[in-house]
Amino acid sequence: MSKQTETTKRVQCPSCGHKAKRVSTLTLGALLDDEFAEKFTADSRSCCATASEDCASVKDDTGWRFCPSQDCDVVYFAEEEDTQFTESQLKVPVGEKESSGERALCYCFGHSVGSIKEELGAKGRSDALEDIRAKMKDPGCHCETSNPSGSCCLGSVTKGIQIAQEEIRMNDLNVTPTSTAKSSTGRGEKIAKIGTVVSAIMASACCWLPLLLLAVGVSGAGIAATLETYRPLFMVVTFGFLGAAFYFTYRPTKAVAESGHDCCTTESEVADDCCATTGKRRFNMMSMNKVMLWVVTVLAVAFLFFPSYVGVLFGTNDAAAVTEDMNRAMFQIEGMSCEGCATTVAQAIRQVPGVVAVDVNYEKGQAVVGVKPGDPIPELAILAILSHAGYRVQPANSESL
Repeated sequence: MSKQTETTKRVQCPSCGHKAKRVSTLTLGALLDDEFAEKFTADSRSCCATASEDCASVKDDTGWRFCPSQDCDVVYFAEEEDTQFTESQLKVPVGEKESSGERALCYCFGHSVGSIKEELGAKGRSDALEDIRAKMKDPGCHCETSNPSGSCCLGSVTKGIQIAQEEIRMNDLNVTPTSTAKSSTGRGEKIAKIGTVVSAIMASACCWLPLLLLAVGVSGAGIAATLETYRPLFMVVTFGFLGAAFYFTYRPTKAVAESGHDCCTTESEVADDCCATTGKRRFNMMSMNKVMLWVVTVLAVAFLFFPSYVGVLFGTNDAAAVTEDMNRAMFQIEGMSCEGCATTVAQAIRQVPGVVAVDVNYEKGQAVVGVKPGDPIPELAILAILSHAGYRVQPANSESL
């Protein structure tokens, strides 16, 4: 019969289904409102009765259990009856069941999530665990009549330190400074990264924009000349934004607990969860920011040095293309300022019927055009198409070279 009775005892909260732990009737008698506490006699041995023993969880069969879950307001329930007591029927708030506010953790010595957050903010670490362990020896604790769980608070305090650290970290990430002179770190980092890419694109626009305009039949030489004038300024702005992005990403962050994670000073499962969870979240976020920063850096460098390799992409400087057996002519071109301009000129000349090869040197401002042996140089067509592209050009030597 006793075995059958044992199997029918309720160990899970009837409201939320959370697995509950035993609690002494002494706890119920001390913490329930007077009208409910009368039927509970102080017949249980206190878990903190002697100073020589650790404050341990209740192991005796008391018939009552404590539910710490935040998913319901049931605090105590009977194992075999339908009787249960909620938070409103207790004399003290149940910190474990609260998700905001002070959230009491140690009812003997006054530690809470709120007080731990203040301690972390003041000195970067929490000594709550050490303080409790010292005071448990002298003057001693009275968890069974003060703590709604009826057991030692060290586990709850360890978890509370984790919660306090996480909340402070989230506040540091999300709070907007009160000063109007400074924007948030996240917004500043985004602006710096976007500004880096945009300014790098503008710094190279003198090369890629004329090519784009030429492809749709619009002259872009004038625009290229204007953009080339501002290219140094855009480059300085690009490096300024890039420096700011590196600063926001790699600057030292405020560590909530620099002493080595106070929440991980014990060997409990809660402490392990604290270290693992916080570390993973921080690692993932910081790693993503760093990856994005280096992607932005690569894009910025690619755009900034676009004028240097645009000729390679489009085959502008293929000197072997113009051979000695071709009928050749040289043209003097004004307005070329970089390899991108040389690419634009070469692309334009190649559109002229009869042109076999082109060799453009923007530093000398010259273009050598080759046609098949015996064919005439389409000089007028070349002058016309380069003029349409916005360049000033004249034949340097119209005779065969």
